[in-house]
Amino acid sequence: MRFLGTIEAKIDSKGRAFLPATFRKELQCGGEATLVMRKDIFQPCLVLYPESVWNRQMDTLRSRLNRWDAAHQSIFRQFVAEAEAVALDANGRFLISKRMLKAAGIDRSVRFVGMDDTVEIWNGEPSGEPFMGQEDFAKAVQAIMAGDASAPHDAPGNNND
Repeated sequence: MRFLGTIEAKIDSKGRAFLPATFRKELQCGGEATLVMRKDIFQPCLVLYPESVWNRQMDTLRSRLNRWDAAHQSIFRQFVAEAEAVALDANGRFLISKRMLKAAGIDRSVRFVGMDDTVEIWNGEPSGEPFMGQEDFAKAVQAIMAGDASAPHDAPGNNND
């Protein structure tokens, strides 16, 4: 599955949104029926994982954590507790819980961003801008593709200093 592109949409009064048709088609082609949603760890957005991608993420995380370490268990617990199963109805709509909307600062409009094997859901208002400036983006890609060890590792807006 490869989710690509950016699509703007609206959320209805009940908190439902239509998953864009191009993304639904990718799910169908991949034989995926179930999605998992959680707040992104780094950015103010939600992430939709096809179930198979979510399961791989869970396996990877679990393999790096020690079940007998209290801090590791807390990390795993929080990662799992903040996730919700998502079902598409016959029309391709899904419910975004009030808890999730609040966590990501989403109001009535959203922006779906295809991120390869996941889909991000951003607030559709300009204040929730998920992209770098074009010049910064070009420099970062050039540095990464040239194998520059000093290439930026942080997403825009992150301050990991």
